[in-house]
Amino acid sequence: MARPARRQATRPTNENRPRRDPAPGDVISTLARAVREVEAAVERRRVTPAVRTKFHAVALLVRAEHTRVQNDRDIGPARRSEQLKRLDGIGTILAKTAVRDSALLALLSEDAVVSENTRSYANEMLRSAGLEPTLAAPTPEPAFDAGAGSEGRVVPRSVISRQLANPFLVPDFSAVRSGPVAPRRLAGWELLTPLLRSFERAASGAPASMDLPDVTPLRLPAKQALMPHQVQLVAAAAEGHRTFLLADEPGLGKTAQALLAAEVATAYPLLVVVPSVVKINWAREAGLWTPNRSTTVVYGNGDTVDGFADIVIVNYEVLDRHVGWLGDFGFRGMVVDEAHFIKNKASQRSQHVLNLSQRIRARTARPLLMALTGTPLINDIDDFRAIWQFLGWINDTEPLAELMAALEDIGLTPADAGFYPAARSCVIDLGIVRRRKVDVAADIPARRIADLPVELDDKVGRSIRAAERDLARRLVTRYETALAARHGDPADGIDHELVRKVAVTEQKDTSETAAGDNVFSMMRRIGQAKAGLAADYAAQLARSAGKVVFFAKHVDVMDAAQEVFTKHDIRFSSIRGDQTPTVRQRNIDAFVKDPDVAVAVCSLTAAGVGLNLQVASNIVLAELSWTNAEQTQAIDRSHRIGQTEPVTAWRIIAARTIDSRIAGLIDSKAGLAARALDGSDDEVSSSADVQLEALVALLTDALSELR
Repeated sequence: MARPARRQATRPTNENRPRRDPAPGDVISTLARAVREVEAAVERRRVTPAVRTKFHAVALLVRAEHTRVQNDRDIGPARRSEQLKRLDGIGTILAKTAVRDSALLALLSEDAVVSENTRSYANEMLRSAGLEPTLAAPTPEPAFDAGAGSEGRVVPRSVISRQLANPFLVPDFSAVRSGPVAPRRLAGWELLTPLLRSFERAASGAPASMDLPDVTPLRLPAKQALMPHQVQLVAAAAEGHRTFLLADEPGLGKTAQALLAAEVATAYPLLVVVPSVVKINWAREAGLWTPNRSTTVVYGNGDTVDGFADIVIVNYEVLDRHVGWLGDFGFRGMVVDEAHFIKNKASQRSQHVLNLSQRIRARTARPLLMALTGTPLINDIDDFRAIWQFLGWINDTEPLAELMAALEDIGLTPADAGFYPAARSCVIDLGIVRRRKVDVAADIPARRIADLPVELDDKVGRSIRAAERDLARRLVTRYETALAARHGDPADGIDHELVRKVAVTEQKDTSETAAGDNVFSMMRRIGQAKAGLAADYAAQLARSAGKVVFFAKHVDVMDAAQEVFTKHDIRFSSIRGDQTPTVRQRNIDAFVKDPDVAVAVCSLTAAGVGLNLQVASNIVLAELSWTNAEQTQAIDRSHRIGQTEPVTAWRIIAARTIDSRIAGLIDSKAGLAARALDGSDDEVSSSADVQLEALVALLTDALSELR
């Protein structure tokens, strides 16, 4: 096939092109050299577009070469084993490098878009190894959307066939509700901030959920059963309620509630937007709860999409390619799973979700809109904004029609003392549903978090504590320099405002220079140092108590743990972010169904949502998360409906290091959701990041010791 034309402006520069390899046919050497160049660039924090192109090209060719070597019958067993080992080594470097840059990590997904630049670079690498180019342009696959700003978007062929087969799919705009209610008493008032503050000011015992109907008989698929709290939400949808922020604690069966709510509301076709790690699980759940509805899952460019399906499941990562045709598809319902993923309204994923919601609301008279998340508040009460906007309760500046009418009806303004609890009730009545396990699922055994302090190896421990002291001294030096630059008399004692400013400056300075470790690199070093100890403890639990889920943030910590399990002759299953959905599901099934697989080694970010690992009641958290919400999500992979044993999460804490300080800060942030959603008197922590608070505490302690 002829090489596709390339514009000069998008070609790799000469310095980034692969050099000619003197050994014809040895593409593995070419790949090994290229991956080392990428690794070095990432270590220098010079991840340019050219570096990302090179990284993606190597990943594609490693995958293709691995398949070729496995299927090549002309290669002897010894030669095949040697080549596969070399390829696995390159793959390991790719994975370890990708962990340091989220943009690179996304390129390891099978859903990642292959740019023309990447394809050209990969073909040049093949030529440099004396091989024929094999990466052709993906024509004539899905047609490109010709709409404005649609570069890179696709329309699957089956979707076009659906549109041509049924010309009556054009929506009836006449049924859509009228525009916003003109404010009367509240004209001139800024209302969004008071509405958000009303959740921060919630009194103890304040309602956390809208009124729901009594439990009524519900026709369910054979062998399926719901708990009473699940039936109530489905009944609300059957009675006509159409917007829900379903914020039940993780493990209370939100997926089943959403699917059955769509069934009773006849909200088909239904769009479901999910993290990539749970796409297959959602398809399975749809088959269980709505067996009479056809389901299609969007992969990559959508080549396998069934344009006539009732339920369309797409992940956030490929939404940008499909947002065009999805917006015109005629959906009557939309579910966003793990809705806290859209909390950053400036992000592309959030903008796409909000755009789709707006288009569905503009074309459908009362669509079913559901935001599912057990942790709607990660850092700040403002995390509500994007979710409320998705549900059509607000826009960027003000409440929309239904909420504005409710606020007008209470007869109060933000200047009145009673406005805040009344306004909170108005929002909740629009569809906030929040149930806790302790209230609605008493048969789920208790859970607890147990901290297990460990002493690091003498040499490693001394090195880490020395690095912590160096960091503290650097912060003190910055503080004293800033203090000396001020005019006037110095403040008595510690200037806490200046402490925070210094901490903010340090947090922004994450470059790896001679200045020493930062808080991120220190936590990674601590994780590496704890890896063997945490794995040893998990191995003991596996032998004495049954299956164990082992969570870590970094690939090297997971690798070290797996070496320990292999040494102890303990079978394990690995669930990581760089796996294809098929491999991931196979590994999940192995842990859940095979009694001999004792440990699931899981990525905290890739396996912390959407998975059901209730076969284990012991969890080992080898590394700390930066948020209480992420930690809770991980624990609730086991602490959920169907669990019969008390669940214990063992947090491995490095004693006498910053690790223990951060553990306390994570716990302190748990109060935000408790106050805003559950009406608890727990103190609401600052919205600042845990990293920042750790630096503030470190500097404050160091200054106190000097006085």
